[in-house]
Amino acid sequence: MFTGKEGMFQARDIPVEGDALRKIRIIEHISLDGVIQAPGGPKEDGDYPYGGWAVPYADQAAGEAINAAHGKVFDLLLGRRTYDIWSDYWPKEDGPMANSLNAATKYVATHRPESLGWGPVENLGPEVVAGIRRIKAKSGPDVIVWGSSTLTPVLLEHRLADEVLLLVCPVLLGTGKRFFSDAAPPRELALVSTKAASSGVVISTYTPGGHVRTGSFDEEPA
Repeated sequence: MFTGKEGMFQARDIPVEGDALRKIRIIEHISLDGVIQAPGGPKEDGDYPYGGWAVPYADQAAGEAINAAHGKVFDLLLGRRTYDIWSDYWPKEDGPMANSLNAATKYVATHRPESLGWGPVENLGPEVVAGIRRIKAKSGPDVIVWGSSTLTPVLLEHRLADEVLLLVCPVLLGTGKRFFSDAAPPRELALVSTKAASSGVVISTYTPGGHVRTGSFDEEPA
């Protein structure tokens, strides 16, 4: 849920038609011990004591990776908590990043659809998985997931995420909401690319794989 203003996003000024099955891409700033809570500021997500922990590691390489993952035009898939945090922040901002996020259609998992004021916005409906499948089948730009720690296990479990971009910051936080929670299903991830930024952030892109394979070092190789 990084809310820094740096970046090269372009405003959503023209309609773009995507493929029939558009991609869902998860992007997270994450600590070495898996925490994703409040990377962008001290008041971003409650009273988390280390809010803003990712800000010292922001650099050009990370910004370029985020821009490339978003594309020029995108929609958003968000949990209710992330939606509320962003809806209190981005409508007050101006510039390319704010314009792109404000213009994106926000698909939100919520039990209170009547209170979704930051639009354009659509409720996923009572069946979240069915709602996400409906989104993927619609024509439109790729869909980006930030934060939303309750949604990411669902996306991985049902193989609905197409890519996972992790910006791993060289910091241990010890406590906080984690990306790979106990709810996340056992899965392998295939590494597509990785790059170390001068700030120490390791930028890695994965695609979800199959079930976890096991073995034993005591066995003779085949």
